Amino acid sequence: MSRKNVVVVGSSNTDMIIKMDHIPKPGETIIGGKFFTAAGGKGANQAVAAARAGGNVTFIARVGNDSLGRQAVDGFIKDKINTNYVLKDKTAPSGVALIFVAQDGENSIAVASGANANLSPSDILKAKTAIASADVLVMQLETPLETVKKAASIAAAKGIKVILNPAPGRPLDKDILQHISVLTPNESEAELLTGIRVANNADAISAAKALMDKGVQTVIITMGAKGAFVASDTFTSLVEGFKVKAVDTTAAGDVFNGALAVALAEGKPLKDAVLFANAAAALSVTKLGAQPSAPARKDIDKFLLQNL
Repeated sequence: MSRKNVVVVGSSNTDMIIKMDHIPKPGETIIGGKFFTAAGGKGANQAVAAARAGGNVTFIARVGNDSLGRQAVDGFIKDKINTNYVLKDKTAPSGVALIFVAQDGENSIAVASGANANLSPSDILKAKTAIASADVLVMQLETPLETVKKAASIAAAKGIKVILNPAPGRPLDKDILQHISVLTPNESEAELLTGIRVANNADAISAAKALMDKGVQTVIITMGAKGAFVASDTFTSLVEGFKVKAVDTTAAGDVFNGALAVALAEGKPLKDAVLFANAAAALSVTKLGAQPSAPARKDIDKFLLQNL
């Protein structure tokens, strides 16, 4: 099968990570953690995940004209991602995320957006040809909302499937939701968007219906180890996750979205696409770091064979 075109619009960060016994409380200092850096940013994570899952990926982003930005672009090239639209910002540094990871795999993250905040609608217009040739467009909310809206409207006008991972969570209006083919909030993001607390499948159905009433075609609420609740006109059910020992949950949602984009671009049925994405996300939590944890296609396929 030829590699399908996946275009990702989004953020690129360098993650600075400390692994420790537990996440510090306000005012608490913990000594003895292990420090390392890794490539991150929700957009970049999803681009790398999609490339490793088998997609032909173009990334639209901004990085600083600095060593962190150059290092990020080198990583994208290594993963065979088209970086023609990764722009070097002349005024802002590359984005940085500070991440605490506890022994149980849970994390706490603070982000300095830097150049990500300058990705503009005009940058999207410069990449219009690339978006028009996509099989799937993937976005998140670590770049300005007007930029996300512009890319979504361009893709929707061409009949291109648009996946929006609404993270970090923020309110969204019909102007953008009507252009979204697949919305992938987690439970807390679904609650923020609908006012409905998602604690079980019945809640998930209610939240998904509320989002579909606003124009979204398919809603996939990611529910951690439990899996993902899927709601569309043709399929509504929980697609269960896979049991693994979690080391670091950082970027599990990003890996899910990148793998989902590839599966849908390849024409997999919705349930099978979500299973594929669940498998990729499960593999990702068994490794430390954001982009370092994104699995290769052969490993996802092998994992599915062994666990279905």
